[in-house]
Amino acid sequence: MSAPLNGKRIAFLATDGVEQVELTRPWKDLQGAGAELHLISLEEGDIQGYHHLDKAHTFPVDKTAANADVNDYDALILPGGVANPDALRMDESAVSLIKQFCNKHKPVAAICHAPWTLIEAEQVRGRTLTSFPSLKTDIQNAGGHWVDEQVHNDNGLITSRVPDDLDAFCATIIEVLSPVG
Repeated sequence: MSAPLNGKRIAFLATDGVEQVELTRPWKDLQGAGAELHLISLEEGDIQGYHHLDKAHTFPVDKTAANADVNDYDALILPGGVANPDALRMDESAVSLIKQFCNKHKPVAAICHAPWTLIEAEQVRGRTLTSFPSLKTDIQNAGGHWVDEQVHNDNGLITSRVPDDLDAFCATIIEVLSPVG
């Protein structure tokens, strides 16, 4: 049986403070579907994952955001956590990369607090998305429509609330990236 995402290249953008399961679970599912995955971060080396507020594993970075080319990828995954998207939204190269994916209408998937980066990249105005509930006002203030759903797909902008939503989040990403036929 052929994997539905064979030939697809997917970028994960994360840094220290990433909620580990929001990185590892989509990674596992997308890799299992045949996709080639790259971890992009702010600096070379490793990033530190967290399980809520406790340090977990480290993960090797494949490329920096400053050196990543949106044309090399079919989609972008933005894992959450609190510290991770907060640091990413303060980095010009990370925000620029997110804008490029959105401007090229490539699928972008964000979970938990990761929509903060979408707000910083000015990509939520007129869009419907979900997130960790504390981002509702931020999304609304940025011109977006917030919904309390397990997963929401607004024309390739895929969002989810929390780790408990990972089944639906991962399934939707794979569905969006799978060839029609």
